[in-house]
Amino acid sequence: MSTKIPLRNIWILFLYAADLAQLRDKFERDVENARDLPDLVGRLLAHVVEDRLRRNLSRGYRTRAAVLPRVRGRIDMLATEAGQLMERGQIACRFEEHVMDTPRNRLIRAALERQAGRVSSKETAHRCRGLAADFSRLGVSAGRPSRAELGVDQIGRNESADRMMVALARMIFDGTIPTEAQGAALQPGDETTEHLIRRLFERAVGNALRIKLQPLGWHIAQGRRIAWPVTMATPSLSDILPGMQTDIEMNHAVSGRRVVIDTKFTNILTSSNYRQQILKSGYLYQMYAYLRTQEDMSQPSSMTAEGLFLHPQAGGSVDETMVVQGHTVTFRTIDLTAPATKFEEQLFSSTIIRANFSQ
Repeated sequence: MSTKIPLRNIWILFLYAADLAQLRDKFERDVENARDLPDLVGRLLAHVVEDRLRRNLSRGYRTRAAVLPRVRGRIDMLATEAGQLMERGQIACRFEEHVMDTPRNRLIRAALERQAGRVSSKETAHRCRGLAADFSRLGVSAGRPSRAELGVDQIGRNESADRMMVALARMIFDGTIPTEAQGAALQPGDETTEHLIRRLFERAVGNALRIKLQPLGWHIAQGRRIAWPVTMATPSLSDILPGMQTDIEMNHAVSGRRVVIDTKFTNILTSSNYRQQILKSGYLYQMYAYLRTQEDMSQPSSMTAEGLFLHPQAGGSVDETMVVQGHTVTFRTIDLTAPATKFEEQLFSSTIIRANFSQ
């Protein structure tokens, strides 16, 4: 079996990670024609930007101060009096201006400019440069906005096109797109590629589970910090005690079930001096700590909480279960090299929820 990961599977992971799974059938042509991952991202970004420009870019409000011949917005009395402006028939004002030059649009322009220099396809590079020039003509300034500026520029629920643009732009600037991999698939092994897939995989699994199981009464939490049940400690212990944080935690109030999911992007198996394949002991100890330290007699679900190792695999599969001191622990893999339909089925439905998540 090939160990290469098809670009289509990376694309599916991206859509679930960006919470845009409803768009998975919209960009078939771009996915099919892409030479490599940078080209795919460039094509997709150009596609959604071109569509957005046809329907006009979103605008925002920017606070501006100016000396005007008439009142606009609020009068700045201090500046007006200090400059004796009224004697010259002018007045200092502060007002909100409706502009294209928003943090969101600056991010997209910066992403287009960066991607134009990273893609191998001359066609895609030309499209990205042309669209960046269009943004400039519309008054969108150059320069990537800060995280604080982007945090203020909230995207509405109905702005799916903008959400796609921003998600692709973030993917470009997160430094997660490998430029050295060519062809219709990605080869596991280089750090840049693995960094990208790790980020996408962990986020995609959480969102796929939320889409599938939240309507059934499950609550899905990602990245929840949990505390050690310390009853006594020396004063400086807190400075050196490592924290604990679960990748995904699922709770079902009606049935009282709790499932802790570990999604580390590594091979689930390793080797030892005595056996060619063996589960990684460090991960087992970590899951054991997650489950046992959170036991609380007043919360019955904590006494039987389940653990699930859900790891990606490039070929092959693992699906094993054991019970340790009342806690069911399952080891399962998703084949990243599987055909797209089978891969999405593994990610989204029966392979993940078959045993542990049935009610």
